[in-house]
Amino acid sequence: MLTLFLFSCSVIGGLSGAPADLADTTPISIEVPAGATARGMGGPLERVSAIDDAEAFSWFVRIHKQGGCIKAGKHKVNRAMDHAAIIVAMCGVPVVDTIPFTVLEGWRIREIDAALAKAGHIRAGEYARLAKTPSLFKAKFRLPRRSLEGYLYPETYAIEPENFDTAKFIQRQIDMFDDRFVSKHSSGLGKRSLGDVVIMASMIVREEPTASQRPTISGILWKRIDNGWHLGVDATSRYTLSKWNDRRAFLKKLRDPNDPYNTRLKPGLPPTAIGNPDLSSLQAAAAPVASPYWYYLHDAKGVLHPARSVAEHEAFRRKYNVY
Repeated sequence: MLTLFLFSCSVIGGLSGAPADLADTTPISIEVPAGATARGMGGPLERVSAIDDAEAFSWFVRIHKQGGCIKAGKHKVNRAMDHAAIIVAMCGVPVVDTIPFTVLEGWRIREIDAALAKAGHIRAGEYARLAKTPSLFKAKFRLPRRSLEGYLYPETYAIEPENFDTAKFIQRQIDMFDDRFVSKHSSGLGKRSLGDVVIMASMIVREEPTASQRPTISGILWKRIDNGWHLGVDATSRYTLSKWNDRRAFLKKLRDPNDPYNTRLKPGLPPTAIGNPDLSSLQAAAAPVASPYWYYLHDAKGVLHPARSVAEHEAFRRKYNVY
């Protein structure tokens, strides 16, 4: 008799499909395994406290013939939902758990790799290895052959930690670079190639922290290039250092005539970008502002002081104690 009584209660519960607690709307995550049936979800739902009676839920599905549409993946439900609403939720598009991951402007491939590895999304070196194999990726524009340095757009990306795919993440960065910058210049970049603009932008982002002043820096640097001057951008000599701010290694690089990134001693642009520039730096490189200046420096407060001549530049050095 007791068994019959419990059976009857479950059938009655199955008929009503009432919520467990109308006042409790706290989100509950329920994982629907691949191949699962709605009737089979009674137990999992009870274990996460979305419902109080797994058997009543199963009877509800059986009596009302619902649940044939449930989809594998994570879904959000709560105790205020009746059984019909829970089934509707499990038939909806699965919830994707994402977190933000930020690629800072100017970061090199090695810094992006290190940040991803530190966060536990990859094994150290995995991102760098793929980013140095451009042939693995697609773009509507010509990608460099040796490295994607400069083309990996800095942005805050929503990523799925449990399903992180390094190659897909790199492709997203390339696509973002195209969407934010390349696609806006369908008619070209004047006398500059995309590759040259990217290299220039990668220097600008390191040379000038203020976006509004970057077009002026761009104009000075392009003027040096066009007039056969050495660029003299010290940031380029830091590019191959394992630690960007390693002063001893940096000073050694500045004296190295064999370093292809030494723009004090080597003419023209460096061989590759020295990091991944943001949009304002790319725009500045593409649209430099002409000025009478040939030199510039920043004081201790980061204020820009452009100069027209060596004498004026040296006066600024002495005035602001910048050497």
